[in-house]
Amino acid sequence: MTAARGGASVVLLEQGERGRDKICGDGLTPRAVAAMDALGVPLDGAHRIAGLRMMAGRQVRELPWPASGRFPDHGAVWPRRRLDAALIDAAAEAGADVRFSSSAQPVLDGDRVTGVTVETSSGTEEIDAGMVVVAAGAPGAVARLVGATRDPDEPFGLAIRTYAETPRHAEDMLEACLTLRDTDGRAVPGYGWMFPCGDGTVNIGVGALSTMKGFKKLNLNTLLESYRGVVGDAWSLGPNLERPRAWRLPMSTVRRHGPGWVAIGDAAGLVNPMNGEGIDYGLESGMLAAERFLADPASAPEVYDRLIGERFDAFLRTGRRFAFVIGHPALLRPGLRLAVGTQAIAGITLQVMGNLVDADTPGASGRVLRVADRLLGVADPLLRRTRARA
Repeated sequence: MTAARGGASVVLLEQGERGRDKICGDGLTPRAVAAMDALGVPLDGAHRIAGLRMMAGRQVRELPWPASGRFPDHGAVWPRRRLDAALIDAAAEAGADVRFSSSAQPVLDGDRVTGVTVETSSGTEEIDAGMVVVAAGAPGAVARLVGATRDPDEPFGLAIRTYAETPRHAEDMLEACLTLRDTDGRAVPGYGWMFPCGDGTVNIGVGALSTMKGFKKLNLNTLLESYRGVVGDAWSLGPNLERPRAWRLPMSTVRRHGPGWVAIGDAAGLVNPMNGEGIDYGLESGMLAAERFLADPASAPEVYDRLIGERFDAFLRTGRRFAFVIGHPALLRPGLRLAVGTQAIAGITLQVMGNLVDADTPGASGRVLRVADRLLGVADPLLRRTRARA
């Protein structure tokens, strides 16, 4: 919608139908709320969230979102079928040509993307474009064509979620359980969540990182049921309202731009390795891509990539390295105790879990990020050599 409001001719191609459900935790961080505000999309239909409840073993801490001035002091939960519909409607109102049930593939002239080939039930059409924005989620066929595949040497994640009725649906705290175990009793690097939707239901899910031993054998449905057994009584959960559905969390890409194209959000590997969150990165990267195209179409892909790197690369690199740390069972438990051990450190953990840390973060959190980046950079080769093999 940023590009359309700026006067560009925009065609938005959605493979699904309007209101299709994107599998997701549905949580909007304060950073995502700020991005929605910048887009002018009201959050009237969302459930307001005041902070995060973190649980590690018997340790429980409830922390409000910080009033930093950079971002609002609240987040939200908004099921994606409604959030995405609101975003698409806003894009259409801004002048974008929105087409549903449309499958698109890039048109290549050498290594340059010159447009897309669109397939619908009524036929095939080719659309020329000054810049193609890849917003296709986890890398697939489009990513392979332009070279935006996941880096095989970096960690990735898998997550699964469903919905259930609960009398606690209107709570204003997200809940994250940092201590998960598989059916063999092994600690799982990841977390379980309860995100109250405010509509009678809660989004319940679990996610795990590929750095754990036995990751390929991990049964997400079983892990979710195990976690459900932990939180079911406390939340008075009803039966699952739909079949649990899983999705991939890429967390890296070997390339996020090229002549005539850019990748944004999950397609660009912009996923926080510490929590699997990416809605805010998707919104911010989309706005930045549009702004650079409006400023100068010729240089937009290269400048976009540089600016995204300056804003996010250090934090995401640190997160990926930390994923190798907690993939070691001997390091996972003390790491989790440290994460919530004191109020001060838990406050930093909150900012990390809320995607509130980047290259511009001031104060203690920014300093911790920079120190952690240097220390983990030194330890990274050893951590990778001794990583757990699935």
